[in-house]
Amino acid sequence: MKRARVDIMRIIIIVFLVSLMTVIASMTLGRDIYESNRNGLLSFAIVNFSGYLFVFLLMPVELAFIFYLHTGYDPLMLNLVAIATAITAEAVDYLVGYYFSTRIIDRLIGHRRYEKAEAEIHKYGNLALFFGNLLPVSSPAIALAAGMLKYRVKDALLFSLGGMMCRYALLTLIFG
Repeated sequence: MKRARVDIMRIIIIVFLVSLMTVIASMTLGRDIYESNRNGLLSFAIVNFSGYLFVFLLMPVELAFIFYLHTGYDPLMLNLVAIATAITAEAVDYLVGYYFSTRIIDRLIGHRRYEKAEAEIHKYGNLALFFGNLLPVSSPAIALAAGMLKYRVKDALLFSLGGMMCRYALLTLIFG
């Protein structure tokens, strides 16, 4: 009986988060698409921040970046906004991992996903943080795991920042 309660709670959380993601996307990126709004860097910042905040807001931030890149925004400004919002969200992810218990985080992202990120950090250290942010993988899970492992905040944020900068520079070169 307890198993059914956990499954129902997980379903409720997933439905809530998908609804939240839909509302965020609709009120920001969706509105900019439909209205052809050229003053939507704030919308992009909200979508990008939300996409990097925790693992459960599975928003395609790379696709939003590419969309905004093709709408005529200055690529340098777009890169600065993307990197600033992403590193801010990852700092929040790190702090959540640092201060909250494993049990709470397991409920948020799943035990298996956390263990995978933890194993990567133990095995590869700074390289896991760098490549986790360079590649379109679950960088928020890696930031959470780094916080839970009490990994040096300076290293975690520095290598995450380096990976993000390379990611967005590559996206700009390829799609810009």
